[in-house]
Amino acid sequence: MATTTKIQPRALVHASGGPRYAVALAVDALGTGLLRPFLLLYGVTVLRLSAPVTGTAMTVGVVAGLVCMPAVGRWLDRGARSTVVAASMLVRVLGVALLLATPAGHVWPFATAALFLGTGNQAWPAAHAALVATVAHGRERDAALAGGRALRNAGLGAGALLATACLAGGTTALQALAAVTGLAYLAAAALAWSVHLRAHPAATPAKDSDDGPAPRMRALLAANVVYAFCLNVPEIALPLVLVTQLHASPVWSAAIFVANTVLVVTLQVPVTVLMSRFSRRTVLALAGVVLTVSYLGFLAATSLGHGWGAPAVATVSVVCTIGEIIYAGSATALVTHLAPAHVLGRALARFQLSTGFGLAVSPVVITTLAPHGSAALWGSLAAATLLSASAVAH
Repeated sequence: MATTTKIQPRALVHASGGPRYAVALAVDALGTGLLRPFLLLYGVTVLRLSAPVTGTAMTVGVVAGLVCMPAVGRWLDRGARSTVVAASMLVRVLGVALLLATPAGHVWPFATAALFLGTGNQAWPAAHAALVATVAHGRERDAALAGGRALRNAGLGAGALLATACLAGGTTALQALAAVTGLAYLAAAALAWSVHLRAHPAATPAKDSDDGPAPRMRALLAANVVYAFCLNVPEIALPLVLVTQLHASPVWSAAIFVANTVLVVTLQVPVTVLMSRFSRRTVLALAGVVLTVSYLGFLAATSLGHGWGAPAVATVSVVCTIGEIIYAGSATALVTHLAPAHVLGRALARFQLSTGFGLAVSPVVITTLAPHGSAALWGSLAAATLLSASAVAH
């Protein structure tokens, strides 16, 4: 089995699509970080919508955005690569423009803007993975996908920090941030399109065009729905537990979120390279085991109560982040490895559907289980994740 044993920055940038594409990713992530964490705040303060109405509109937009994925998959399978990435960024430009044009008190234009933003956010991961899979091969592809995730998290974190510093300006600052986000998406789309990268699937027999993506893909997609819950643990589950059950300061939640971002940025590529000595399926199963251990650790930490509980949760969150890093470094790479070239786009689209569905339902599941106690929340997550890891392994 070929393994990646060294990290060479130039080779990594080339395998990720080249310097211009790397700049496009950074600009897109920075713009996303400026607005996405504060979209709810924009609806409440600038548009004067109620929090429940704003949240519902955002959720509907994200879920409705998943509807585009089959079309994105077919487009990718016809050979499009950088064009699809650019389109995922341009559709978010439309969302930002509509957001800026929405009058105060009008929910439907806001919901439509959230739909455009959600469509772009859902289409981008599959398009990006297909582009990288066209440029890089073998374990170099895995490292390139990991590098893209690290770069994106760095941009998101920098954008969020910059936006936080600007929030003192009130509604005017939020509108300015939205405008800058739109310009960032536009610049990123132009850079991505300028790469002019296409695949050439013409050699694939036409009779195979409707075949399934790969053997055992259904089990992998079902498991991925559960795995994706880990991505919302630092943002939803831990703040909820820390504030409502342990009565800890919100500072703990912020510190855990920052630590999660820093760890992903610094460790995503090294950990992915380290894991390249094992099969991708084994690594993905291992990610489930690590996440299961972290969930059981959260269960033990919350039993300590106020005082020691918050520091213990923060400590265990590092284990959870390591599990997230292993998962993110192996899941998409496994899909690109399993899927035949002529259905790579549809395979990635289905994978993104499972990820998006997991991210969409996880807030509801977490907030429903949490009031029933730590055992209900963390025990259920641990059992479901371990079952998913077993399904991936076998």
